[in-house]
Amino acid sequence: MKVDFGKCGGLVPVIAQDVHSGEVLMLAYMNEAALQKTLETGKATYFSRSKNRLWVKGESSGHEQEVKEIRVDCDGDTLLLRVVQKGGAACHTGYASCFHHRIQADGGTEVLGLPVFDPEKVYGK
Repeated sequence: MKVDFGKCGGLVPVIAQDVHSGEVLMLAYMNEAALQKTLETGKATYFSRSKNRLWVKGESSGHEQEVKEIRVDCDGDTLLLRVVQKGGAACHTGYASCFHHRIQADGGTEVLGLPVFDPEKVYGK
């Protein structure tokens, strides 16, 4: 099956999942060049919509994703990367997963877990 980059203007959503725990780490996007670079290097490479360029996960933080398997959904328009997350954090806010807020019945949110790193020290922001 081929990946259908045409449905969403040249990009497909990509879910990164920890290959060992099954935890969903993050959602990002790829274009054809990002997928090709990921296949060539074994490192998760995404397309940044805000910076309009390719970026290798961990290029600033050192928290790379080693890709163990790539799956495509039945429509060919979404990818699942099963990865080894280096450094323990996928989220730029310092948490292991970008999905570290749980919505409660009252509409409030609860933060799950603790940050793995301080983003100010890593990114200088």
